[in-house]
Amino acid sequence: MASTNTETGTADSGASGVFPPFNADTFSSQLLWLAITFGLFYFLMSKIALPRISSILETRSGRIAQDLDEANRLKTESDEAIAAHEQELADAKSRAHGIAQEAKDAARVELDAKRAAVEADMAAKVADAEERIAGVKAKAMGEVGAIAEDTTAVLVDQLMSAKVTKADIAAAVSSAKV
Repeated sequence: MASTNTETGTADSGASGVFPPFNADTFSSQLLWLAITFGLFYFLMSKIALPRISSILETRSGRIAQDLDEANRLKTESDEAIAAHEQELADAKSRAHGIAQEAKDAARVELDAKRAAVEADMAAKVADAEERIAGVKAKAMGEVGAIAEDTTAVLVDQLMSAKVTKADIAAAVSSAKV
């Protein structure tokens, strides 16, 4: 059996085995290219990239300053609007309290007037009732004498079986009244 080798190799082409950037033979040319490349990058950065970045930063800074100024202006306006709203609310509460007090006072006056009318009506009814009671009492008192005379006549008639005149009974009843 034949063995097959899959390894591919390159022939050593005279490399010294030193890492190329550290090779002393190529060090001076590397420094020259480093200086040229650094100078080119420095020129490109200072003339193209940095001015663009600087203008972008200035634009952003200006926009931020404008936005902050606008925010402060809007905050001031909103604070003024809130203060005005609170003042209007306080005024409205004051007016509402005044209206409520006026309504309360008007209701009290109306209630007092109604109460006075009811009390006057009740006083008139009481006076009328007292007059009727006095009339009924006077009538009753006026009839007491007649009732007493009739009762006395009946009692004398039944108890004594004697006839007494009405004038005698009236005189006796009137002398007995206190």
